Amino acid sequence: MPGIKELKCMFLLCCFLAALTAHAQDNGAAEARQHMAKQEYQQAIELFANLYDKDPVSFYNEYFEALLTAKDFKKAEKLVNSRIDYQSRNPLLYIDKGHLLELQGKTKKAEEQYMNVLQLVNGDDMITSEMVNKFVAIGKDNYAVGVYERAKSLLGGTFIYNIAMAKLYAKLGDIDKALNALIDMGPVQYINTESAKGAMLEILGADAAKLQLTQKALMKKINQQPDNTYYVELLTWLYTQKNDWEGALLQIEALEERGSTKGQRLLEFARAAANEKQFDIALKSYTDVIEKGAQLPYYIMARSEKLNTQLLQLQNDAQPDAPKINQLLNDYDSFLVAFPQYYSTSTAQDYAMVAAQYANNPQKGINILEKAAKQNNVTREFWGKCTLQLADYQILTGKIWEASLLYSQVDKEFKQDALGEEARFRNAKVAYYTGDFDWAQGQLSVLKASTSELIANDALFLSVLLTENKPEDSNYVPLQRFAYADLLLFQNKDKDAEQLLDSLNQAYPKHPLNDDILMLRAKIALKHKDYNKALAYLKIVFEQYGKDVLGDDAVYQTAEIYETKLHDLSAAKKFYEQLIIDYPGSTFSQSARKHLELISKGTLP
Repeated sequence: MPGIKELKCMFLLCCFLAALTAHAQDNGAAEARQHMAKQEYQQAIELFANLYDKDPVSFYNEYFEALLTAKDFKKAEKLVNSRIDYQSRNPLLYIDKGHLLELQGKTKKAEEQYMNVLQLVNGDDMITSEMVNKFVAIGKDNYAVGVYERAKSLLGGTFIYNIAMAKLYAKLGDIDKALNALIDMGPVQYINTESAKGAMLEILGADAAKLQLTQKALMKKINQQPDNTYYVELLTWLYTQKNDWEGALLQIEALEERGSTKGQRLLEFARAAANEKQFDIALKSYTDVIEKGAQLPYYIMARSEKLNTQLLQLQNDAQPDAPKINQLLNDYDSFLVAFPQYYSTSTAQDYAMVAAQYANNPQKGINILEKAAKQNNVTREFWGKCTLQLADYQILTGKIWEASLLYSQVDKEFKQDALGEEARFRNAKVAYYTGDFDWAQGQLSVLKASTSELIANDALFLSVLLTENKPEDSNYVPLQRFAYADLLLFQNKDKDAEQLLDSLNQAYPKHPLNDDILMLRAKIALKHKDYNKALAYLKIVFEQYGKDVLGDDAVYQTAEIYETKLHDLSAAKKFYEQLIIDYPGSTFSQSARKHLELISKGTLP
C-alpha cells in the first residue's frame, strides 16, 4: 500500500496531467476558432471533433455550428441525434435539429420540431431564457414568443416576461400585442416601470398614432383599475413624450389623490419638469405640494426647490422683467423669515445674487451676505464663498479696495485650497481693472499652474492679454481703457462699456487690442443673448485675426454657441473640426474632440 508521500506525488501528477489536458484543449479551441474566422472549415471541424470527443458538453455547440457553416449536414444530423439519444428532454437540441432540417429545405419537418419544442417548456426560468435565445439566434422570433407565452401560462399568468415579449411582438410587427404586453403588467409590477418606459420608447419612437393608441389603452386600464398607479405613471410619462406637460401634471395630481405619498410624486415631477426647462409646470407642481400644508413632510423642500426653479427661470429668460424679479425677492425674503436657518445655505447666496445682479441693488446683496456670513452655524467653506461673493458686489458699488481686502482675507484663510486660488485670481483681476498690470501679471504667473483647470485657463487668458498688449512705448492708456471697460461690464454697466470700447477703437484704430475688443463685444452680446451678433464679432476675430492668440478661442466659442444656444449641431461640428485642424496645439482641442464624440453618438446632455 503506497505511503502518504507516494499518494501526494500521485495527486500532484494527476493535477499536472489535468492542467496539461486543459491547456491543450484551450490551445486546440483557439486554433479551431482561428480556422473558422479564416473560413478554413475542414481544419476547424477536425479540431472541434477531437475536442468534442474529449469534452462533449463544452464543445458541442461550436462543433455543430462549424458543421452547419460548412454545410456538412450529414455529420451535423449524426451529431445532434447522438446528443438527443443522451439528453432526450433537452429542448435546445430539438431546436438545433429543426434548424438543421430548415437549412436542408425541409421546412415542414422543421416546423414540426419547433412545435414539439414548445411542449417541452416547463416553466423553469433558466430553460425558458435559453430556449428564447436559441430561437432568436436562428431568426425564429415567433417561436421565441411562443416559448414565453407557454411559460407564462404554466406560471399562472406571470408578468415577468411581458417586457421581453413586447420587444419581440414589436420586432414581428404586431404593435398591438407589443403595447398590450407592456400595459398589462398588473398592480404588483410597479418596480418594472422604468424598464417598461424604455421598451415603450423603443417600440413607439416618434409615431404620433402609436402614442395616441397607447394613451387610449392606458386610459381604459385606469378606468378599470383606478388604484393601480402603474398605469397612471405610464400615462403621465407618455404625456411628457408628447411634450404635453399640462396633461402629465393632471395625471400626477390624480395619482396623488389616489395614493398616500403626501406630495412626493408631485415633487419628483416638478424636478423632472425643471430639468426639461418646463419652468411654469414645475412651479405649479411645487405650488401644489406647498398648498397641501406646512404639516406635510415635503413642504419646506418644495418651497426651497421652488425658489431654485424661479431662479433658473430668471437665468434662462433673455429679458427678465421687473415684476418677476421683485416677486422672487419677496419669495426669498418670506422663506428666510419663516426658516432663518437657511441663511447658512446657498439660498442666502442666491437671494443676494438676485438682488445684486438682477434687481441692480448690490447693497442689498451685500447686506444679505453679511448677515449670512455672521450666522453661528456656518461652515468655514460657506464663509469663504460668501466673502468672495461679497467682494464681487463691493466692486459693483465701486469699492474696489474693499473688495481687494476681502479677497485677501479668503486667500489667507484658504491658502492651499481652491477657494484661496479663486480669491487670488479675483484679486489679480482687481489689479488689472485698476491698471496695476505688473502686480496682476505676477499673480497670474503662479495661477497658471493652478490645480483647477478653470482658474488656470482664466489666468492664462488674462496673462496672455497683458503680455500681448504690453506697450513698447510705455503708453498704457489703451490697455487701461480696455481694462476699465472690462470692469464696467463686470459692474453691469454694459452701455458704458460699449461706449468706452467705441472711443478706444476711434482713438487707436490699429491697436493690437482690436481682437480683444471684438471678443469683449462678443461677451456683451452673449450676456444679452444676442447670439447672431456675438457670432458676427467672433467671425471677424478668426477670419481677420486667426493667426493671433485669440483665433482658437473665437472658433471654439462659435462652436459652443451653435451647440448649446442655437442647437445647430451640424454647424457646431463644423467649427469643432475647424478648431482641431487649424489649431492642433490649442488648449481647446481636447474639449472639442469630446464634443465631437458626443455629437456623433447623439449623447449630448
